[in-house]
Amino acid sequence: METEPLLSGSINRVSDDYGSQPCSGHHGGEIPKTRRLSYSVTRDSCCYEGDNEDLYVQQAVVFIEDAIQYRSINHRVDSRSLRFYRWYYSWLWQWGLGVVIAVVLALAFIERPSSLTLTSDPRFKQRPWEPPCGLTESVEMACLVVFALDLAVKSYLIGWEEFRKNKWLIAYIVVIAGSIIDWTLSMSMACDENLRIRRLFRPFFLLQNSSLMKKTLKCLKRTLPEIASVILLLALHLCLFTMFGMLLFARGENSEENGEWETYFKDLPQSLSSLLVLLTTANNPDVMIPAYSLNRGYSVFFILFSGFGTYFLMNLLTAIIYNQFRGYLLMSIQTSILRRRLGIRAAFEVMCCRGQVKPSLGSHVEQVQVEVVLQVMRLVQMKSYCRQAIIVKAQQHSNGYIQGEAFQKLFDELDKDRIKEHPPMPAYGSPVLQKMQVVFSHYFVTVAGNAVALANVICICTILVMDSNKSIAERDDYYLEAINCFFIVYYLLEMVLKIFAFGWRGYLSYRSNIFDGLLTVLLLVFQISIFATYRLPYPQWNPATRGFLSLWEMVRLVNMLIVFRFLRIIPNIKLMALVASTLVDLVKNLRAFAGILLVVYYVFAVLGIWLFQGAITVPPTMRNSSTINGTSNSTAACGSYEQLGYWPNNFDDFASSLVLLYNIMVVNNWQVFMDAYSRYTSEWSKVYFVSWWLTSSVMWVNLFVALILENFIYKWDRSHACSVADVERTGYQTTVQLMFREHVQEPTEEELLTKLQQHPHLHLSR
Repeated sequence: METEPLLSGSINRVSDDYGSQPCSGHHGGEIPKTRRLSYSVTRDSCCYEGDNEDLYVQQAVVFIEDAIQYRSINHRVDSRSLRFYRWYYSWLWQWGLGVVIAVVLALAFIERPSSLTLTSDPRFKQRPWEPPCGLTESVEMACLVVFALDLAVKSYLIGWEEFRKNKWLIAYIVVIAGSIIDWTLSMSMACDENLRIRRLFRPFFLLQNSSLMKKTLKCLKRTLPEIASVILLLALHLCLFTMFGMLLFARGENSEENGEWETYFKDLPQSLSSLLVLLTTANNPDVMIPAYSLNRGYSVFFILFSGFGTYFLMNLLTAIIYNQFRGYLLMSIQTSILRRRLGIRAAFEVMCCRGQVKPSLGSHVEQVQVEVVLQVMRLVQMKSYCRQAIIVKAQQHSNGYIQGEAFQKLFDELDKDRIKEHPPMPAYGSPVLQKMQVVFSHYFVTVAGNAVALANVICICTILVMDSNKSIAERDDYYLEAINCFFIVYYLLEMVLKIFAFGWRGYLSYRSNIFDGLLTVLLLVFQISIFATYRLPYPQWNPATRGFLSLWEMVRLVNMLIVFRFLRIIPNIKLMALVASTLVDLVKNLRAFAGILLVVYYVFAVLGIWLFQGAITVPPTMRNSSTINGTSNSTAACGSYEQLGYWPNNFDDFASSLVLLYNIMVVNNWQVFMDAYSRYTSEWSKVYFVSWWLTSSVMWVNLFVALILENFIYKWDRSHACSVADVERTGYQTTVQLMFREHVQEPTEEELLTKLQQHPHLHLSR
């Protein structure tokens, strides 16, 4: 199970998960109702109470699955609980639980204030559809019932002793109970309350369902104290320059020279915010222009501030955040590796009980029968190619037995890259067909196809440039359509010839061919649709619109597909292939880091709605303006929220809040939003925006960028000796565990046995 302490428990704890059976060699006394593995110091005896061989196989299967998924083995191990456990971790329940979490998070888009409008601009925003009272509440209660069931299952599987130590499960109870109480209050008030506390609780359901996300959060929590000194130095730097700025740009007798004071240094809050924004370079060089226009020497103040603060302290802060977080992450990965080794060792121990152990000559070394290993591996849910590799490796033990160290090495296959073997090409009897097969299976056919695709894109760009200033009526789509027809015929011919050379299975074994073939078929379908709707092209071809799309719209759609198809060159250029695969791996393997960013977004969006919903109001003269970008420039200050037309960026609903938070995270013109909300509410609103900037832009984005670099460097180091074809054939495994694997120390045999002895439901005694 996902437990915060990896392995814990008392050695002497007793479990009643098993019935007891007499064991030969057991002398006197009452047999406890537990299954015990007894080790002598020399490991010359192993006495197991219980003769249910199927149970041993079940236990071994579950322990290996725990090892594969880096799960803790501290759960119940009786037959019924194991079946329950495997069902809980089946794809059906896990995907179902993920869907429920997604649904409960998505309720924020529908609940009041609803985001179901075409625009978020209050000048043109229509009254949104509000769900009737009880609709979203019913869905939410159904989700809470599922979460309560999930909590009950988790608590049962790990047992009471482990449950009491698990802070996440205790918090799970508190969050569910608090959500139900708040839900009850909401229903009693006929859904008319303005504050729904349970909205803040919802991201917790996403956090508690991911062990890696919880580890990441724990690492972040430990990292915060480590960077406090740099944050303090940054605050000191900001405060000192604020004092210098207020003294340097104090109000003078000549009002014409008070531009800097009036705009940026009028009081302490304004001075602090001006220099804080300068720290992000968002208001550079605007903040220095009034003073710089009077005396070029004033530029030294701003250059010193941004030079030391932005390029030294901020980068130093980023380096410390990444370095400290990486250290704690390594500790977490060490725990994950220990979980894998412990699960494999536990499986070995129970398989020793299932099979008849054959002692080596002159020593007492535990071994497990190969037949038992094969029986277990056939039942384990894992990737088929990994299972086959482990089975083949196990069958290489000619004496029929595998020792503990060799058994651990069997599962090194889990961390190896998959080399994809392409199916054999079809055999043709005709010499002519054989020569054609050799020609069209050659790599230069792909190179020629890439050159033709480039020529197609160049033609499209040329025609677009020539027609950029023409209206739709003035355009002649004949030439562009004729060119597209020629290239589409070539793409179709290339696909058919490759299928002839490689065969269907061989053609589809290349990911680049799947991408290429799919887009070729789509292009062919759209081109046939154009011919069927608008007939064959001819000069001055501009027929009237028929059907759902006009001719120009259909031609544009075909051109977009052609341009998108040009991405086929990526697998043929090694560096581009590595970059693309790194992006794919980031989506798959760094979801925990993005998940926490999503949680932070969610929490700040809810807080923003509570604090600032409806704070910015549109003047009556600007409502339902005839032009979307219509602004009252005569009254609004230059560069202000109103003058720039930033009306769609607001906290009036959940969707617009997310967009606004993203715009602030990018830090371009974020001072405009901070200034607007401070004017419409109070100066204290700046605390919210600065907190979001520190959390998202300073800490999380920099950490995410650092992890992207770590991921890319890891893949680059592993593939720098490979050719382009090898990159295409090799399915590189890139997980967070593998990225830091070389820095992780393997657990010793004594550590594994000690942890096994502490298992709360599978007792070991020496």
